Amino acid sequence: MNIFWREMKAYRKSLIIWCIFVLYMVAAGMWKFASAYSANQSLNELINQLPGAVRVLLGIRGSFDLSTAGGYYGLLYYYLVTMATVHATLMGAGIISKEELDKTTEFLMTKPISRNQIVTAKLGVAFVNILIFNMVATISSIFVVGYFNTGEALTGEILTLMMGMFLLQLIFMLVGTGIAAVNKNPNIATPLALITLMIALVLAKAIDMSTKLEAWKYFTPIKYFEAEQLLLHGGFEAVFLILSVVIMAIFVSATYIFYKRKDLRAY
Repeated sequence: MNIFWREMKAYRKSLIIWCIFVLYMVAAGMWKFASAYSANQSLNELINQLPGAVRVLLGIRGSFDLSTAGGYYGLLYYYLVTMATVHATLMGAGIISKEELDKTTEFLMTKPISRNQIVTAKLGVAFVNILIFNMVATISSIFVVGYFNTGEALTGEILTLMMGMFLLQLIFMLVGTGIAAVNKNPNIATPLALITLMIALVLAKAIDMSTKLEAWKYFTPIKYFEAEQLLLHGGFEAVFLILSVVIMAIFVSATYIFYKRKDLRAY
């Protein structure tokens, strides 16, 4: 069994669990919309009366009408992105450092393959895992939102949002692999990758709270593909797409370069 299929089998249960989580989030979120928020115009008035900082912390953007399925899904999208990027970060950092953590480095190194081939196989597994996660989120969103939606079809809007989410998944997956490859201690690779993600999330919230920090949006990918921008303000911005490609290129290069030079721990 080659490395790709071996790793796919190793992450099978984890992937199933994450897919169940995302299915539950979509279903529970839209069920809450149907049972409590649908056609409730007073909810928008209540939300508008909340302090700006509270709305930001809740992921609520003033441009969305929460009494509609599309507007409410714009709110739910923030939580889906958070879950997706956490999964992608864990996937990226974990798959690079797992042999050292599982004490199976010697088994891997005895195989007649180069380190570049190992990295390629691992990146392939991570890519397939986040792709499946995204597909589950997309398909469940289309069907569940469609079930509760009473207006125009939202399939196009959902596909746009999921494309943005997938780019974020790719970015943070590669951030995870890059950090794991660079770091000499496998035990702190995943925590460092998650801390990086948390900093990006917190910075995005800080920018939403203060217009003085607007220039910092280029330093947190979380701001690149927000629902409000994708659906209400012209879609994907070229500068953010370019920055995304640059970030991914940097971290995929770091993964290959530093993994090849890394002194892997043998136990």
